Amino acid sequence: MTAARTVYLNGEFLPFDQARVPVMDRGFLFADGIYEVSAVLDGRLVDNAAHLARLDRSLGEIGIRNPHSAAEWERLETELVVKNGLSEGLVYMQVTRGVAERDFAFPAGDTPPTVVMFTQAKSILANPLAETGARVVTVEDLRWKRRDIKSVALLAQVLAKQAAAAAGVAEAWMVEDGAITEGSSSTAFVVTGDRRLVTRPLSTALLPGITRAAVMRLAAEADLRVEERLIPVTEAYAATEAFYTSASAFVMPVVSIDGRTIGEGRPGPLTRRLRELYLGMARHS
Repeated sequence: MTAARTVYLNGEFLPFDQARVPVMDRGFLFADGIYEVSAVLDGRLVDNAAHLARLDRSLGEIGIRNPHSAAEWERLETELVVKNGLSEGLVYMQVTRGVAERDFAFPAGDTPPTVVMFTQAKSILANPLAETGARVVTVEDLRWKRRDIKSVALLAQVLAKQAAAAAGVAEAWMVEDGAITEGSSSTAFVVTGDRRLVTRPLSTALLPGITRAAVMRLAAEADLRVEERLIPVTEAYAATEAFYTSASAFVMPVVSIDGRTIGEGRPGPLTRRLRELYLGMARHS
């Protein structure tokens, strides 16, 4: 985080150390806002139209007007990528309900939303976990009931991610009623011995992952049949292969869950194939 880094705040591109958000911003006081993250590969946005559509849906679900059209969002993202010389990494976008005196109810009148965007350099392609495989632990899912909304209220996910860090693993898979909902910042998948790709069906219990949707479209090219249903933790332990997906990880193989080895304890061939297919799509999106 240096002064040379450029961020976008409410219509201006500013040096990082000059960007300020007021104390009374509702995103700060109430987590009253929405965020979205798009990956950047070779200086280009990956699957960005789907991310912007999800941003628009989330904003609509909590009654915040979208301050920009999809075309304007993409123009701003692209300009931010160029200003920061980003070749590979992430663009973060956040919209809150804006600045008003602290009160739980929405502010009266047309309060302008607060819009913040920044980039993060990140090695996604050369992530060593893609070669060795990631280890995960399961934790109780402590979140609210509208997990389909990409809210900035992420305390439960922070605690899950910290539990993973304390265990020395890469990710936590959250569990409710004995079944996996999703990762703390990812979508969970398992592969069965008869080449079925299994993931939880969409509902208010989980976020509609953009990388999830892309991987499910690509499954046929890997000769996999997609099955959307609940995944008991016990079934995940016995999976032939497992992986998780996200904008920042793409397709990440999982080699152990709660210390139990998955498959042969190394990234499986079907997961590797899906990652290869996804990278090909990302480079041409």
